[in-house]
Amino acid sequence: MRSGMKPVNSISKFTRRNVRLGLLAAGLLAMTFHASLSTWGQVPDVVSHPYVLDTGLVSRSISFENPTGAPGEGGKAASHLGPGRKGAPARTIQPGEEVQLCDIEGPGTIRHIWMTTARDPRTQRACILRAWWDGQEYPSIECPIGDFFGFAHGKIMPYHSAVHSVGPTGGRNIWIPMPFTKRARITFRNDGEKPVPLYYQITYTLGDNHPQDVGRLHVLFRRENPTTMKKDFELLPRRNQKGRFLGTVIGVRNLHPERWWGEGELKVYMDGDEEWPTICGTGSEDYVGLAWGIQQTPFFYNGCSLAQKNFVSMYRWHLVDPIMWRHHARITIQQIAWEKDKGLVETEDDWCCATFWYEPIPSEPLPPLPSVEERCKDIWED
Repeated sequence: MRSGMKPVNSISKFTRRNVRLGLLAAGLLAMTFHASLSTWGQVPDVVSHPYVLDTGLVSRSISFENPTGAPGEGGKAASHLGPGRKGAPARTIQPGEEVQLCDIEGPGTIRHIWMTTARDPRTQRACILRAWWDGQEYPSIECPIGDFFGFAHGKIMPYHSAVHSVGPTGGRNIWIPMPFTKRARITFRNDGEKPVPLYYQITYTLGDNHPQDVGRLHVLFRRENPTTMKKDFELLPRRNQKGRFLGTVIGVRNLHPERWWGEGELKVYMDGDEEWPTICGTGSEDYVGLAWGIQQTPFFYNGCSLAQKNFVSMYRWHLVDPIMWRHHARITIQQIAWEKDKGLVETEDDWCCATFWYEPIPSEPLPPLPSVEERCKDIWED
């Protein structure tokens, strides 16, 4: 800092200008993203053709104000202001309690989920979202709410991407289409030690024309604290049928501040690959579209929403550059660092991920979810 200069505010004029430019760019990119939705099995394509009215679809929404989504059943609960006057906007979820958010008969598509709850880091990791598609006995989505909605380490950071938007006080959104042919069921579980408030809304359509083998959204959470030396961290353990990798939210806690942690390369093994992958990256920050270290710069399809105090939360979405396979796939990222006077070195750090992909039902069970203690240990502290 030059002599006589005052420290800049946390939101400087430069930052505000960049935010405005970023929002404009995101809007232009959104047009491309929305146009690509027609390739995701959304029939009819209501996103890029908003003027088509005779779609055969009906619009529904579920919240505590209308827990079934049934026509004409919303907002009937009473407050002290009277019937229908904000009588059931939220519920308090007790420790160990699991509440059903929706149980929908299809065919249909969940189009958007909004949620907010307590804002402390532990709640973001202790509370779990699960989803079951089309009667499968085990969930296809099992993920802490913070990571599911786009941020690692329990640290709420305001940003938006092609998949998520997060407000500074923890209002969070996910925009990925979630198709189902017969049934969609989603739950919220509080594995924490204190009651938490829960507000949510699930918006969906009914009557979608999905084939039986349409890809259902799968999301898993993994954490290794620490990782194992010379063993690549798995973003996606092997899946054994056709599928499409959408992307991942990655959290890194650097356990060696004297080293640059991010020299590991992404590896995508698919359709016959065993020892060597078909797709190979060039470095960890390179994979999320950045370079020469990590910068707190969130973009539409890629970027980093947190780079503070040795904590990093970054993401990459393969929406316009799809990664698809026909028979099997496995995706990893190496644990390689750079150290002064040594160059490349093997390393171990604290890594986690929330990985998103589509595959048909029936699908194999997800790997076991880490315990609440494993999920919450060494996360961000406000």
